[in-house]
Amino acid sequence: QVQLVESGGGLVQPGGSLNLSCAASGFTFSAVYMHWVRQAPGKGLEWVSGIKPDGDYTYYKDSVEGRFTVSRDNVKNMLYLQMNNLKPEDSARYHCATSNYLTRGRSFLEYDYWGQGTQVTVAS
Repeated sequence: QVQLVESGGGLVQPGGSLNLSCAASGFTFSAVYMHWVRQAPGKGLEWVSGIKPDGDYTYYKDSVEGRFTVSRDNVKNMLYLQMNNLKPEDSARYHCATSNYLTRGRSFLEYDYWGQGTQVTVAS
């Protein structure tokens, strides 16, 4: 069965850092684009970052570029998001998701699979 399990979220002060992980199984991880998307209460889904199947290209939402770094390990079937200089507006539930194409989708319908997410709260 396809599984995407996120971890690493938590409560952090503004300016702090977190490293999110996504453990993937049940599909050919190395063949798909991977993404991080987030959703805050009362807001729609926001695409955050994406990475090509072989990891040779990464791309980001403008508001996180320079602060977040997405990476993947295709041997371990792991996706990561290093989040630095966190801001209150980064507070959301973060999900990893798959696609077969380059996308910045604002709906889960734009993705093939996604996990249940991990909560990130940035507050003093």
